[in-house]
Amino acid sequence: MRIGEYGELRVQYLDPDGPIVSTSNDTSDLIGNAWVDNVGLIAIPVSRLDPAFFELRSGIAGEVTQKLVNYHLRLAVVGDVSEYEAGSNAFRDWVWESNRGAHVWFVPDEAALEARISSGASR
Repeated sequence: MRIGEYGELRVQYLDPDGPIVSTSNDTSDLIGNAWVDNVGLIAIPVSRLDPAFFELRSGIAGEVTQKLVNYHLRLAVVGDVSEYEAGSNAFRDWVWESNRGAHVWFVPDEAALEARISSGASR
Protein backbone atom coordinates (compact mmCIF):
# COMPACT_ATOMS: atom_id res chain seq x y z
CA MET A 1 0.00 0.00 0.00
CA ARG A 2 1.13 3.51 -0.73
CA ILE A 3 -0.24 7.02 -0.35
CA GLY A 4 -0.45 9.60 -3.12
CA GLU A 5 -1.09 13.29 -2.47
CA TYR A 6 -2.90 15.57 -4.90
CA GLY A 7 -3.33 18.96 -3.32
CA GLU A 8 -5.41 18.33 -0.22
CA LEU A 9 -6.61 14.90 -1.39
CA ARG A 10 -4.73 11.90 -0.09
CA VAL A 11 -5.22 8.63 -1.97
CA GLN A 12 -4.52 5.21 -0.54
CA TYR A 13 -3.46 2.81 -3.32
CA LEU A 14 -3.91 -0.83 -2.39
CA ASP A 15 -1.38 -3.24 -3.82
CA PRO A 16 -2.69 -5.55 -6.56
CA ASP A 17 -1.74 -8.58 -4.46
CA GLY A 18 -3.35 -9.01 -1.09
CA PRO A 19 -6.55 -10.08 0.61
CA ILE A 20 -9.75 -9.97 -1.39
CA VAL A 21 -12.35 -7.41 -0.32
CA SER A 22 -15.67 -9.22 -0.05
CA THR A 23 -17.25 -8.66 3.35
CA SER A 24 -18.42 -5.87 5.61
CA ASN A 25 -15.48 -6.63 7.90
CA ASP A 26 -13.06 -6.24 4.98
CA THR A 27 -14.60 -2.86 4.25
CA SER A 28 -14.31 -1.87 7.91
CA ASP A 29 -10.61 -2.71 7.77
CA LEU A 30 -10.23 -0.47 4.71
CA ILE A 31 -12.00 2.36 6.52
CA GLY A 32 -9.81 1.99 9.60
CA ASN A 33 -6.64 2.02 7.53
CA ALA A 34 -7.87 5.02 5.55
CA TRP A 35 -8.55 6.98 8.72
CA VAL A 36 -5.14 6.13 10.15
CA ASP A 37 -3.53 7.41 6.94
CA ASN A 38 -5.92 10.40 6.72
CA VAL A 39 -6.97 9.62 3.15
CA GLY A 40 -10.11 10.65 1.31
CA LEU A 41 -10.06 8.15 -1.54
CA ILE A 42 -9.21 4.45 -1.62
CA ALA A 43 -7.97 3.03 -4.94
CA ILE A 44 -8.64 -0.70 -5.12
CA PRO A 45 -7.34 -2.80 -8.02
CA VAL A 46 -9.93 -5.01 -9.71
CA SER A 47 -7.84 -8.02 -8.62
CA ARG A 48 -8.51 -7.21 -4.95
CA LEU A 49 -12.29 -7.29 -5.28
CA ASP A 50 -14.32 -10.46 -4.94
CA PRO A 51 -15.65 -11.36 -8.41
CA ALA A 52 -19.13 -11.23 -6.87
CA PHE A 53 -18.59 -7.46 -6.42
CA PHE A 54 -19.15 -7.16 -10.18
CA GLU A 55 -22.45 -9.08 -10.01
CA LEU A 56 -24.76 -6.41 -8.64
CA ARG A 57 -27.35 -8.92 -7.47
CA SER A 58 -24.81 -10.26 -4.95
CA GLY A 59 -25.11 -7.00 -2.99
CA ILE A 60 -21.37 -6.81 -2.30
CA ALA A 61 -20.78 -3.74 -4.46
CA GLY A 62 -23.63 -1.88 -2.81
CA GLU A 63 -22.51 -2.85 0.66
CA VAL A 64 -18.87 -1.86 0.09
CA THR A 65 -19.61 1.43 -1.65
CA GLN A 66 -22.38 2.50 0.73
CA LYS A 67 -20.24 1.84 3.78
CA LEU A 68 -17.34 3.85 2.34
CA VAL A 69 -19.61 6.75 1.41
CA ASN A 70 -21.23 6.66 4.87
CA TYR A 71 -17.75 7.17 6.33
CA HIS A 72 -17.01 10.02 3.90
CA LEU A 73 -14.54 8.04 1.83
CA ARG A 74 -14.47 7.77 -1.93
CA LEU A 75 -13.65 4.67 -3.95
CA ALA A 76 -11.80 4.19 -7.21
CA VAL A 77 -11.87 0.74 -8.77
CA VAL A 78 -8.69 0.57 -10.82
CA GLY A 79 -8.42 -1.81 -13.76
CA ASP A 80 -10.29 -3.28 -16.68
CA VAL A 81 -13.95 -3.98 -15.94
CA SER A 82 -15.01 -4.30 -19.60
CA GLU A 83 -15.65 -8.04 -19.25
CA TYR A 84 -18.11 -7.38 -16.42
CA GLU A 85 -19.74 -4.51 -18.34
CA ALA A 86 -20.19 -6.75 -21.39
CA GLY A 87 -21.88 -9.39 -19.25
CA SER A 88 -24.32 -7.09 -17.47
CA ASN A 89 -26.23 -4.07 -18.69
CA ALA A 90 -27.00 -3.15 -15.08
CA PHE A 91 -23.33 -3.18 -14.14
CA ARG A 92 -22.39 -1.20 -17.25
CA ASP A 93 -25.02 1.41 -16.37
CA TRP A 94 -23.82 1.59 -12.77
CA VAL A 95 -20.24 2.19 -13.93
CA TRP A 96 -21.45 4.96 -16.24
CA GLU A 97 -23.53 6.62 -13.50
CA SER A 98 -20.78 6.24 -10.91
CA ASN A 99 -18.23 7.87 -13.17
CA ARG A 100 -20.51 10.90 -13.51
CA GLY A 101 -20.41 11.44 -9.75
CA ALA A 102 -17.77 12.15 -7.15
CA HIS A 103 -17.95 9.14 -4.81
CA VAL A 104 -17.26 5.99 -6.83
CA TRP A 105 -15.16 5.85 -9.99
CA PHE A 106 -14.08 3.09 -12.32
CA VAL A 107 -10.81 3.91 -14.07
CA PRO A 108 -8.64 1.75 -16.34
CA ASP A 109 -5.37 2.53 -14.55
CA GLU A 110 -3.69 4.78 -12.00
CA ALA A 111 -2.74 7.34 -14.65
CA ALA A 112 -6.42 7.81 -15.50
CA LEU A 113 -7.25 8.20 -11.82
CA GLU A 114 -4.52 10.79 -11.34
CA ALA A 115 -5.71 12.69 -14.44
CA ARG A 116 -9.27 12.68 -13.12
CA ILE A 117 -8.15 13.98 -9.74
CA SER A 118 -5.97 16.64 -11.36
CA SER A 119 -8.86 17.80 -13.53
CA GLY A 120 -10.76 18.79 -10.42
CA ALA A 121 -13.35 16.02 -10.74
CA SER A 122 -12.60 14.91 -7.18
CA ARG A 123 -14.31 17.87 -5.52
